[in-house]
Amino acid sequence: MIGLLRQRRSIRKYTTQQIEPEKLEILKEAVLRSPSSKNINPWEFVFVDDPALIGELKNCKPHGVAPLGTAPLAVVVCADETKNDVWVEDCSIASILLQLTAQSLGLGSCWIQVRERMHSEAVSSEKFIQDLLNIPENFRVLSIVTIGCPEKLREGKPLEELQFEKIRMNRF
Repeated sequence: MIGLLRQRRSIRKYTTQQIEPEKLEILKEAVLRSPSSKNINPWEFVFVDDPALIGELKNCKPHGVAPLGTAPLAVVVCADETKNDVWVEDCSIASILLQLTAQSLGLGSCWIQVRERMHSEAVSSEKFIQDLLNIPENFRVLSIVTIGCPEKLREGKPLEELQFEKIRMNRF
């Protein structure tokens, strides 16, 4: 696991290579194995591989969507908020496990924040995505995780750049 964490970086540009079906199945399995509070599993995932639909997802907000320009796969991470009050945490865990699984498969990924972001002054990014993908209103959208073959490899952060000053022992 530490090897994956040492290598992982956000990837914002992907090649045109499609994700192999066996890797896609592993990504699906990984999100479904994601832990959740009280094992309620309020999350659901919309795997989008239609290039036109991914292009539409890019319109969900004005900034921070560049990875959708080249990604062959976008996974919309959402949850039924009526099932669990900690759906944000459950979806966050699933999102990062999806990213780490992609890394383990030699793929790149990038988290695109949706919750609390705006498509326009009057419409949230979440509402835009709900309407685009026919997601019911009681399902909240946390993020989109883009996945694909990195256009270029990025080195992980060196140990010396980690913020060890943010770790305290026993007390703050």
